[in-house]
Amino acid sequence: MVLSQLLQALGSGVRGGRNLTCDEAHDAFAAILDGVESEIQIGAFLVAMRCKGVTCEELIGFARAARERAKMPCAGVDGLVAVSVPMEGYEASAPLEVPAGLIAAACGARVLLLTDRAVPPRRGLTAASVLHHLGAGPTWTAKEAEDSVERHGFAAVTTVGLLPPLLGLRRVRRDVAVRTPLATVEKLLAPPGASVVLGAQPGPVLGTAVEVTQALGHASALTIQGVEGGVVPALTRRTRGIHLDGQHQVPMTVDPGDFGFASEREPELPMFGPPEEGQGTGDNPMLVSAATDQVLGVLAGDTGPARSATLLAAAVMLRAARIARTFAEGVDLAAEALESGAAHERLVKLRGR
Repeated sequence: MVLSQLLQALGSGVRGGRNLTCDEAHDAFAAILDGVESEIQIGAFLVAMRCKGVTCEELIGFARAARERAKMPCAGVDGLVAVSVPMEGYEASAPLEVPAGLIAAACGARVLLLTDRAVPPRRGLTAASVLHHLGAGPTWTAKEAEDSVERHGFAAVTTVGLLPPLLGLRRVRRDVAVRTPLATVEKLLAPPGASVVLGAQPGPVLGTAVEVTQALGHASALTIQGVEGGVVPALTRRTRGIHLDGQHQVPMTVDPGDFGFASEREPELPMFGPPEEGQGTGDNPMLVSAATDQVLGVLAGDTGPARSATLLAAAVMLRAARIARTFAEGVDLAAEALESGAAHERLVKLRGR
């Protein structure tokens, strides 16, 4: 088996092994997705990769194997921006990438939001959960996503719909109980040629994320360390990121104070107590309902931190899509689309599709 051989190459620790080549990483992930490895071997391999630390070459190999097996929507669609957020969701935040994506679509971008529901180990709140509660649930096939982007300028699509073998790995992810390279690979299922907005976890990972995105053929990408590893910039601090524009990688920050959005707190959700054993925040119907109300409030014109954070996230998408040249221009365009009701109209049409 491929994984048993590569586990020997990885060794028992940082000093005892070596990194995989891009081809080896490709073959390993292909074997995982093709179902020829046992769950024990898969779990051992993923934990070994996490302990060692994943390199750019390894992530590129993993992502290429995943893309080869995925049914990718919207290939060649002009102005497409693929928004990739943590599939395992959020523990304390509403998925404000939903209203931000609708706003960006109202400004002329074509937005493809990659999402999913109840992904272990976190099983947190996701865009898929909120959209389902809104009656505008995510699509499950590439064709449905393409149709929605064409008609409404916006689609949310599940990663397991694009790459069904990911569903079969849910039990491994639950039992391993820590984040593994799977959490990164599924965020890289963006259509070839699309602009990309990628949420990154805290820590020294920005450079790696951008290099991988560039190697996968994307000419425009914005990787950002938003709240809980998402794409929504923080209001209580500066948010770091890197903008890939052609061959140029430009470090940047989003400072909420530049737009009058600085706050002592992030957009909050009410607390309903800790989740039950084996469940996450995304399993709590009251929390999903509260997050849905927050999203609807933003689209209806409510003021406050959630609106500010959403406008910043929309500006990030508009800059990645090359509709706005600066974040300031993006915030202005987003505010206009929100205040005119154009973004809310997108949601109404999605509900009626």
